[in-house]
Amino acid sequence: MASFLDQVKWNADGLVPVIAQEANSGRVLMLAWANAEALRATAAEGRAVYWSRSRGKLWRKGEDSGNVQKLVDILLDCDNDALCYRVEQLGGIACHTGRESCFFQRLKEEQWHAVEPVLKSPADMYGDS
Repeated sequence: MASFLDQVKWNADGLVPVIAQEANSGRVLMLAWANAEALRATAAEGRAVYWSRSRGKLWRKGEDSGNVQKLVDILLDCDNDALCYRVEQLGGIACHTGRESCFFQRLKEEQWHAVEPVLKSPADMYGDS
């Protein structure tokens, strides 16, 4: 019997994009990446786990900030090449900038404008580094 991991169409780097969506509101919180190990860990642990391309390692959302994403559901799209983690965003902050969502910039008159407030400063979440 094939593993659920075998049904995912991983890109050339062994990754698949993952949209994190707040399960109750439906709000898109962020886009990240997963490899097979991250997807397996997400399913096993009941929390969002991603592959950090910048750090080159697994990233358990909230491990530093405390803003954990508790897993509600994992969905695979029709082409088997994108995932959606439906989550409960603990602490109400998904973005490393301290906002609810990473999608806080709106295009208006050919300029990007921040339209969401910072709920908690990054220094308070991560410390002064």
